[in-house]
Amino acid sequence: MIDGHVHLERGPLSKKYVLEFVNEAIAKGIDELQILDHTHRFIEFKDIYKDMIKHGGKQKEWLDHDFRNSLTEYDALIKECKEIVFPIKVTFGLEVCFEEKNISFLKEIFNKYKYDFLVGSVHSLFNIAYDSSWSVDELWKQYSTDLIYEEYFKQSYALIESDIFSQIGHPDTIKMFNYHPSFNTLPYYEKLGKLANKHHVKVENNTGCHYRYNLPDIGLAKDVLKVFKDNNCEMITVSDAHNPKDCGNYIKDIFEITMK
Repeated sequence: MIDGHVHLERGPLSKKYVLEFVNEAIAKGIDELQILDHTHRFIEFKDIYKDMIKHGGKQKEWLDHDFRNSLTEYDALIKECKEIVFPIKVTFGLEVCFEEKNISFLKEIFNKYKYDFLVGSVHSLFNIAYDSSWSVDELWKQYSTDLIYEEYFKQSYALIESDIFSQIGHPDTIKMFNYHPSFNTLPYYEKLGKLANKHHVKVENNTGCHYRYNLPDIGLAKDVLKVFKDNNCEMITVSDAHNPKDCGNYIKDIFEITMK
């Protein structure tokens, strides 16, 4: 079993902390682990967040506490870890907060920095995070739900077509606050699935919204998962753990239906 998306975000860039995730993965029967962190941890990516910072409010306060490490530090940790013979397969990458306007910047930086995998995720729309504590008041109550969803899919298509990423993060997390558009989203996921297949981008079945935000679906909604499987998308199971104890959460529950 694979857990393809776990974060070092709440701890140090250290071998000891990495081993906490590895040990938890082993305890839960995981035999392949993809470790990453958000790009907003790293100073090299600050420019792609400048418009989110300009938005101000709680979002600015949140981002003002980030950019605390450099990719040089992260790369040094990866080099150290590559010298360890782990009992399971362990690889390292990044989760990139994607906006179409930043494609040139991202291509330039990933010409210089190479990782085992790159997860592209849409986390913000109209320069406002859609999945944070302030999002309901500052995004969902300010823009029409239809407009938010339309922009979400537009950005998701651009993410895949950029050919930067090996994986798309949590493609239906947009549902997390239970705002739903007036239109049927399945044709949009159909297009997303076709693009993911064409561009060889893995699609996440992500359990994070279930155990972190109490959504009833353990991962993708059944009809959305079916759309991706019908389009022969390569799927990957992920916990989106932000601390070691959550590594591998609910992967057993979704692995067979996701990967068969």
